[in-house]
Amino acid sequence: MTFRDRMKTLTNHWARCIVSSAILIYSPDLIGAEDPPPQTTEQVAPQQWAIHGQLTYVEQNTDGFSAPYSGPNSLSPGRGNETVDATLYAGVQLWPGSEVWINPEIDQGFGLDNTLGVAAFPSGEAYKVGKNQPYFRLQRLFLRETIDLGGDREAVAPDLNQLGGYRSANRWVFTVGKFSVVDIFDANQYAHDPRNDFLNWGAIDTGSFDYAADAWGYTVGAAAEWYHGAWTLRTGLFDLSNVPNSEHLEPGLHELQFDLELERRHEILGHPGKVILTAFDSRGRMGLLAEAVQVAQASGNAVDIAAVRQLRDRVGIAFNFEQELSRDLGIFARAGKSAGNVEAYEFTEIDRTVAVGLSLKGSRWARADDTIGIAGIVNDISAAREQYLNAGGLGIIIGDGQLPHPGPEQIVETYYSLGILPQLHVSLDYQFVKNPAYNRDRGPVSIVGVRIHAQL
Repeated sequence: MTFRDRMKTLTNHWARCIVSSAILIYSPDLIGAEDPPPQTTEQVAPQQWAIHGQLTYVEQNTDGFSAPYSGPNSLSPGRGNETVDATLYAGVQLWPGSEVWINPEIDQGFGLDNTLGVAAFPSGEAYKVGKNQPYFRLQRLFLRETIDLGGDREAVAPDLNQLGGYRSANRWVFTVGKFSVVDIFDANQYAHDPRNDFLNWGAIDTGSFDYAADAWGYTVGAAAEWYHGAWTLRTGLFDLSNVPNSEHLEPGLHELQFDLELERRHEILGHPGKVILTAFDSRGRMGLLAEAVQVAQASGNAVDIAAVRQLRDRVGIAFNFEQELSRDLGIFARAGKSAGNVEAYEFTEIDRTVAVGLSLKGSRWARADDTIGIAGIVNDISAAREQYLNAGGLGIIIGDGQLPHPGPEQIVETYYSLGILPQLHVSLDYQFVKNPAYNRDRGPVSIVGVRIHAQL
């Protein structure tokens, strides 16, 4: 049986699961129905150290979509790529309230077209650096210090990069070292982990949040969090890369990003939820899009954004919402806007974005370890970025060489995660992308994916 035959068989099975789950989602007695009784919670034993590990394999394939022309950063029809990563999570408590974690990782493979062609790229497991052979990276090395300020004591379950134990509801948390900005900011329990839930960049993070990072998504910096009652205030200062989309960070915070976030937790009819507002200000050597086009037109040369870079700011704001509707069903939404007159620096070319989705556990059909999710994403760019791309300019991950008929990038993603064992999940993922890279002339694109994830 060929790969395409296997994918067809798996997709048919997956589609039947989605239809069955959709009936459950829209069943009139689902929302507001009596929840199953909660499981007994055992006491959490404080941990002095912990070791965890994970292995994730993702393969994605595009269909033979219409592509009358292509550029250096275009998505290709009929293309398939795979990524594999294995991570070790080792943590230790040096003194009460402290945690030191190190995450060495081995990576291999490529995202579709080497992670190019769609602004909201279809795999959060694909870094912007790919290699045929496995290679080693130290992705995280950080210290976390928690200072209790009183209030109710709450249990902390052991997890990746988290020692089990207890903490007070009111507390300070300080994190310093190498980690990802979105380890702390823009979190959402239903859409934030490409190894377990959605894969698309625009679902797992706010697409317009141009967070500081190297080409693998990590940076060096510090964050402070103040928890008080239902509120949390976060702030952080992080290194930008030395040039946009670089493998190397700028040393000494000469180019940097400041992040500020406010979180408000709440309950609606006894079900928890939260609202988050995140703002960022990146200060780095960036080019103005309109200026790059003007210089190219005056000189007759190709558009070169690097020729007009100088120290300037790019700012943005993001909204993040999650709400439990029943014990096994939750809804999430994201929206964001960032300055559209300057080049995107670290993440991707999205100036405006809206995403909304549902996540449903399989307890309703006696599959408590299964999860089904569906999300819709709409991204757009500024008139200046449209003009820049139409003039042949290239962005971080998009650029078809021309853009005579721009339109919003529209994506639907759905996945079914099958719990084979508590430590092993296999997921089938489908994404429909209309106007990839904001180009009405190309697509629509269907992307079928398989994910295998093991975690200990």
